[in-house]
Amino acid sequence: MAEAYIIDACRTPRGIGKQGKGALAHLHPQHLASTVLGAIRDRNELNTAEVDDIIWGTSSQRGAQGADLGRMAALDAGYDVKASGVTLDRFCGSGITTVNLAASQVMSGMEDIVIAGGTEMMSYTAATADPKTPPMMDSGNLHLRELHPQSQQGVCADAIATLEGIDREAVDQLAVTSHRNAARAIEEGRFDKSLVAVYNRDGSLALDKEEFPRPQTTMESLSGLKTVFDMWAGIPVDEAGTTYGDMVTTKYPQLKGNMTHVHHAGNSSGVVDGAAALLLASQQAVEKNGWTPRARIVATANMGDCPPLMLNAPVPAAKKVLENAGLTTDDIAV
Repeated sequence: MAEAYIIDACRTPRGIGKQGKGALAHLHPQHLASTVLGAIRDRNELNTAEVDDIIWGTSSQRGAQGADLGRMAALDAGYDVKASGVTLDRFCGSGITTVNLAASQVMSGMEDIVIAGGTEMMSYTAATADPKTPPMMDSGNLHLRELHPQSQQGVCADAIATLEGIDREAVDQLAVTSHRNAARAIEEGRFDKSLVAVYNRDGSLALDKEEFPRPQTTMESLSGLKTVFDMWAGIPVDEAGTTYGDMVTTKYPQLKGNMTHVHHAGNSSGVVDGAAALLLASQQAVEKNGWTPRARIVATANMGDCPPLMLNAPVPAAKKVLENAGLTTDDIAV
């Protein structure tokens, strides 16, 4: 099997994903994507006519973020029209899936140069959502809902915490550690090689540094925040009055009346805007262009898990990819 190498990787800074507050929220999603595609091209003196494909991910393909975002962004960045593009949705796994597919194409010998990446403008998708319609993973497919009732993510996170015996102190401590580690990495310039500034169409600077990390976060400051998803658990999703909480307890009746709510705005995943791109190439393309690879793809893997919980699959997927690579957790440097 041929080798697949990561030649370069870049991303925009993460802007706060809220209209009127985030520094990127006023921009078109294609503009964020074209920014990183342009950077990948310029940093590597890439002849875009030789790009075999651009595989892009986004989990909310509607409106300005729809219509094959990867292809449109490549055209917006001035890529040669021969560079094709496709956009996929694997929810939160969309971006990493693009890298897996790009690597697979190169490793199969079918393609030599593939760009993988993704864009998510959470400010846009939140602003364009219908406030009268509770968001549902099944898009109104009642047969699917009967088979696999899929609740709201935060409610699912609280369900997992209850089932696994994870308390609020543990998740708050993880949040504090995460923010501190991010702040330290920023101070030490760990992301400098990958970050690219975003400019407005008039040439003025939109954002050149992270907006999201909150290094001032402490256990004391988090302790004052109210949990959020206990309120979401009570939101009805149909005319019969079925709630998001009911959808979880249908499959896990032991949680009915016993769910512990530990997640809040301070320890939940960030609501941000941003885009990222990776350049992958074969050995032949590496030698032809004189590139120095940053990494080599060893293995990829996919794994599904329980839909009513919806957030657990990364753990079995990580175990599967280690097995595919012939590695164990003892081989991973911490």
